[in-house]
Amino acid sequence: MGVRECKGLAVVTGASSGIGLELAKLFAADSYDLLIAARSEHVDEVASRMREAGTSVEACRADLSTPAGVETLHAAIKAAERPLEAITINAGVGLGGPFVENRWEDELNLMRVNVVETVHLAKLVVPGMVARGRGRVLFTSSISGTTPVPFEAVYGASKAFVLSFAEAIRNELRDTGVTVTALLPGQTETNFFHHAGMDDTSIGAGPKSDPADVAKAGYEAMMAGREKVVAGSIATQFEAAVLNRILPDSMKAERHRKMSEPGGAE
Repeated sequence: MGVRECKGLAVVTGASSGIGLELAKLFAADSYDLLIAARSEHVDEVASRMREAGTSVEACRADLSTPAGVETLHAAIKAAERPLEAITINAGVGLGGPFVENRWEDELNLMRVNVVETVHLAKLVVPGMVARGRGRVLFTSSISGTTPVPFEAVYGASKAFVLSFAEAIRNELRDTGVTVTALLPGQTETNFFHHAGMDDTSIGAGPKSDPADVAKAGYEAMMAGREKVVAGSIATQFEAAVLNRILPDSMKAERHRKMSEPGGAE
């Protein structure tokens, strides 16, 4: 058996389950050493299982809705004392329901995780990549970032921000050796809809894509240096490539309302 040649250090946030966990598995299979981060203590169990399989992986428990949590992760990256070759900024939360009824505290937490601390983490790690002249960054946005999404209003706006941010800094960094890619999943079989309080919606109860397939699409796009990739079913691909490009915003909003309105699963 040959000696494993490590390709360097990769970081995955939101790695305790879902798309983040599948991204971590892909890095491990591709001979990267890993630092995985999540708020849940389950991230320690994930790291332990991956080490048993022969992967070099460290876990960082951090609340990435706070500046202190992001600083904790950044300190762990620096403590590795190795160049950061790739990072997938994947941690995010969802929230369904009417805007006028949702709690401000929940919406604020969503914006902190999906927007503020996403930018904060990028601000901490991207300059080092630019200084070294190499690196790969993957941001997890969503197909919801390409259309108005009633009953997920703050979530959809946050993912539109992530998509725009990723595309903008990609252009800024085009001559630096650092690539930026946006992953736009459709409905995916994770705990997202349950945690977002959307079990009783049509979209929450409907068919979903395998997170392993979504992660693979994102990973391959990142490694190829592509701008973005829509990941999911044929219906998701059609929605992003055709419907969300040609339909007026009012029609797109009405279309999504039917999928995300509470009680729609009935």
